[in-house]
Amino acid sequence: MIARAGTGPQRRLVVLRHAKSAWPEGVADHRRPLAPRGRRDAPAAGRELAETGLLPDLALCSTAVRARQTWELASGEWASPPPVRYLPQLYAATVADLLDVVHATSSEVATLLLIGHNPELEQLVVRLAGDALDDALERLREKFPTSAIAVLTWRGTAWKQLTPGAALLTWFTVPRGNKH
Repeated sequence: MIARAGTGPQRRLVVLRHAKSAWPEGVADHRRPLAPRGRRDAPAAGRELAETGLLPDLALCSTAVRARQTWELASGEWASPPPVRYLPQLYAATVADLLDVVHATSSEVATLLLIGHNPELEQLVVRLAGDALDDALERLREKFPTSAIAVLTWRGTAWKQLTPGAALLTWFTVPRGNKH
């Protein structure tokens, strides 16, 4: 493992793929809601972030219904959710679009949560991760399923300094809620 060097405060980019969505007939992709499994998994993702001390200072969320519902259910598990910005450009975004949004983040934000869609989220994490703890990168490349959480850690004074290969993938998990 290569230690990620850099100057400035430690920053974390937490990437959350929206929870499992439903496919109702006649509903446009942007308006698809969460499936029952997604409604169970999204709160589990929120609990996982809280239990591991990975609560964000700011959340950036796609405007797609399934992403918004993921945010609402995950952040509903926290005593004090941070501000959220719903950004239309996160729906159908390219990796370059995602990186532009991250780069535009205020330097006051130490931990940023990005909620969106695959395959672009997975591609973003792979592009930014110069290395990983344990086998996190291999597992992520194998599959980045719904509700997956990837955490990239790096040092810098501004988010625009986050460049390909500059971050360390410190955590990758796929929280699942219990069936009742």
